[in-house]
Amino acid sequence: MSNNSIERRTCFRFEIPGATTSYKLDKFLSALHGKYGEEFCPILDISRGGMRFVSQKSFKINTKIHMKISVPGERVPMALEGRVRWSAANPGKSYKYQIGVQFNPYGEKKGQNYPGSLVKIIALEQKFSPDDKSTLKSSATGDFEIDG
Repeated sequence: MSNNSIERRTCFRFEIPGATTSYKLDKFLSALHGKYGEEFCPILDISRGGMRFVSQKSFKINTKIHMKISVPGERVPMALEGRVRWSAANPGKSYKYQIGVQFNPYGEKKGQNYPGSLVKIIALEQKFSPDDKSTLKSSATGDFEIDG
């Protein structure tokens, strides 16, 4: 990604130390078995609209992905669905790739994420975001997608 590109993200990205994700791709065979692929992939950052994590595998753009996000100190993982928006090599690191995922909208319809997950992400944002938000562009404006 070029530093000269226009920033399209509207949500503040933050780190949660020790957070991991397990995922399964939306493929016919994996849907039958219900098994998650890689487990405990470290999350590099997360926002109301998506996340970036590292993996041993690369993904095709627009692949549907089902994730369980585990946060230290939380008893139950958060389940979210989304689409892979980018995949890039992570040279010289133990995980070979960085993966960018955009979460599906929050709402009650099929294919949407449970609105309570958005509430949880907002609470985590408040807990883990830096105290000085003066450098943020539009992260705290409440720009996120919800559909009821």
